[in-house]
Amino acid sequence: MNDSDVSKQIDQMVRFIRQEAEEKANEISLSAEEEFNIEKLQLVEAEKKKIRQEYERKEKQVEIRKKIEYSMQLNASRIKVLQAQDDVVNSMKEAASKELLNVSHHHHLSLSHHDHVYRNLLKDLIVQCLLRLKEPSVLLRCRKSDQHLVEHVLDEAAQEYADKANVHPPEIIVDNHVYLPPAPSHHNSHEPYCSGGVVLASRDGKIVIENTLDARLDVLFRNKLPEIRKQLFGQVAA
Repeated sequence: MNDSDVSKQIDQMVRFIRQEAEEKANEISLSAEEEFNIEKLQLVEAEKKKIRQEYERKEKQVEIRKKIEYSMQLNASRIKVLQAQDDVVNSMKEAASKELLNVSHHHHLSLSHHDHVYRNLLKDLIVQCLLRLKEPSVLLRCRKSDQHLVEHVLDEAAQEYADKANVHPPEIIVDNHVYLPPAPSHHNSHEPYCSGGVVLASRDGKIVIENTLDARLDVLFRNKLPEIRKQLFGQVAA
């Protein structure tokens, strides 16, 4: 084999090796590019997943805030409605309380028909207290302006109680030192007041029966409040 043949053979081997190297390089390049694309896709998908999760988390936070705000607005509206209802009921009670003054208003110089009505009411209130106390001797307090009416019906009230309870008439001592507050006035709107009625107690003071018109009005409103609300607002208050 001459030098020319050797040179040709060497050139062929070089070309073969170069081609094989290029093919191997292309294969490596394609494999690397494929792995790169796969990894890039994985990274992109992972980032997309993180973004979706973050979006869902924030969306839930927004929904929770919306629900909280709605609940707060709903509660505020309910409170306003309840406050408005309470204002209506309280205005009714205030109106009823003012009417009590008409019941207990009387003249001091002479007994009118109105005074007779209130006097009989005082007698009935005293009898109710006596029936609850069931004491042989009691202490009675009233407004100073009502004292003459109360003293006028004491014997009658004691006898009526005795007949109903089948006992001896009790001793009823009117307190001449401590009186119930006077009727309310515009000048002293924050002062204690009493619209009428009586308070009776056992002599030892352990049992006290408050039978004033104001106390009876309070009891009536407490007992009738669900019915009043239903009549006014079409629902029973919780």
